[in-house]
Amino acid sequence: MTVSYTLEVADARFAGFSKLLFRWKGSIYKLLYKEFIVFCLLYSAISIVYRCSLNETQQTLFEKTALYCEQFSNFIPMSFVLGFYVTQAFSRWWGQYTSFPLPDNLMMVVSGNVHGVDERGRLLRRTLMRYANLSSVLILRSISTRVRRRFPTLDHIVQAGFMTEKEQKHLDHLYSDFNKYWMPLTWFSNLAAQAREEGRVKDDIALRLLMDELNKYRAKCSMLFHYDWISIPLVYTQVVTVAVYSYFAFCLIGRQFLNPKHKYLGHSLDLYIPVFTLLQFFFYAGWLKVGELIINPFGEDDDDFETNQLIDRNIQVSMLAVDDMHQNLPLLEKDKYWVEKSFPLNSDEAQNQPSWVLPTI
Repeated sequence: MTVSYTLEVADARFAGFSKLLFRWKGSIYKLLYKEFIVFCLLYSAISIVYRCSLNETQQTLFEKTALYCEQFSNFIPMSFVLGFYVTQAFSRWWGQYTSFPLPDNLMMVVSGNVHGVDERGRLLRRTLMRYANLSSVLILRSISTRVRRRFPTLDHIVQAGFMTEKEQKHLDHLYSDFNKYWMPLTWFSNLAAQAREEGRVKDDIALRLLMDELNKYRAKCSMLFHYDWISIPLVYTQVVTVAVYSYFAFCLIGRQFLNPKHKYLGHSLDLYIPVFTLLQFFFYAGWLKVGELIINPFGEDDDDFETNQLIDRNIQVSMLAVDDMHQNLPLLEKDKYWVEKSFPLNSDEAQNQPSWVLPTI
């Protein structure tokens, strides 16, 4: 999950943000330290060769080369290229966050419009929300490495309780070249229509409300699918990467401290350590690392979305909203799943599943 630090800056005070500079997890230091060390070592090696290994003629040639690199390296539009790239990457990152399918609105509509305090009503509401959560699991499994590692196959989804074996067979028999995350939502719509025929959904307006919320939920799943399918054009990512690394490759030569005796413009001091060049590398290369970090927030970085926790949260909240709010069932947490105590399911098949795995109606 994105590293949170808002509590540490709850009030504005003198040097309030300074404590954030010493954090390691999720920091720019953790992302950049390897490249920074390599840059320092290369700069030092070139400086030692210039000072200790070259003769006078070779030093003169090196100095002219350094002046040339320093003069023309500024032609690379670093600020413009990097700024536009990070802006686009951040817009994409925020779009993916806002597209995450949360079942909150849908579960409220299901809870308020699918009536019945009997066992059949409970199963209807719970199955509807299970289908919605199954759809989000299927789409996240295809875009998030963490969810993929948790559910490497559909069998693992069945074992976790998001899907029954019968539903898995239906899903497997449906051939498609693309992600079949929409299939559980089709089951949802069919089951909602069945509930309307039984009179558990009171009128067509309530059914329409259910379908509208379902379509909004499906649209968010679809947006995640398209964000994963269509990335920022590769050519622009290559341009930014080449621009940054070529610029600092020229800086390795162009920013060397030259012999002050030759009185080159801007080289009256010999400080050995290029402080401002190192700061510039830290800022620009760090900016590039920010773009690399946020371009795919479903990976393994410290600041990437913790999708497994969101999945657990969604299924627990969904079952509470459509079940406990109707009958005030006593629920307890065991092995991260909700286990029934007072109202066991009337199905032999369901007894071997987690509590929120319901037989297909």
